[in-house]
Amino acid sequence: MIRLSPSLLSLDFYRAKEQIEEIKEFAPYLHFDIMDGHFVPNLALGECIVKSLRPHLKDTIFDVHLMVDDPAFFLEPFARAGADILTFHVEAVRDARALIERIRALGLRAGISLKPKTPAEAILPYLDEVDLVLVMTVEPGFGGQALIPECLEKIAVLREEIDKTGRAIDLEVDGGVKVDNVFEVTRRGADLIVAGSAVFSAPDPKKAAEELLEAARRGARKA
Repeated sequence: MIRLSPSLLSLDFYRAKEQIEEIKEFAPYLHFDIMDGHFVPNLALGECIVKSLRPHLKDTIFDVHLMVDDPAFFLEPFARAGADILTFHVEAVRDARALIERIRALGLRAGISLKPKTPAEAILPYLDEVDLVLVMTVEPGFGGQALIPECLEKIAVLREEIDKTGRAIDLEVDGGVKVDNVFEVTRRGADLIVAGSAVFSAPDPKKAAEELLEAARRGARKA
């Protein structure tokens, strides 16, 4: 089943409540990009925004993406704030397995992510333990970038490897996904789509989310 996880990085915070309400029916997830200014050259969001939204969006899955040098430092704060999924970068840790265990011990779903230049093989040893795999199709740090086409084959490779496990692992894709390329992403096996500017920067976010979801589903049907 194809689902959307709109990225709050592109949210118009002056109109936050309005925009989130507009897209709720098409987006069971919300994506929180957490940046520390070190792992990526940008600062963005913190546990306070997760905490402030949690009481008002009790049925929405909070999909927290830790683009930080020290993901272990952030686990407990975001767990307390109300995250449902904590995803860290394989490039940022020495012992990914230990971090996955810590996330699970907090009662949360564990995700693992990789940058565009990191091969799929880097995360294959952890497929028996994670709940989500996030493929970055742009260099993490800033919204509004164009999808890197060379990353598409990595999605297909990971879809095949995930299917071999027999486990229900979300295959999420983040970076430059728009209505005119999302079918390429889902055709290769992604089932959770992150989109920021394609939704929240559109004149009508609700219409943009609906059209993006329909295009994503068309790609999945052709796979």
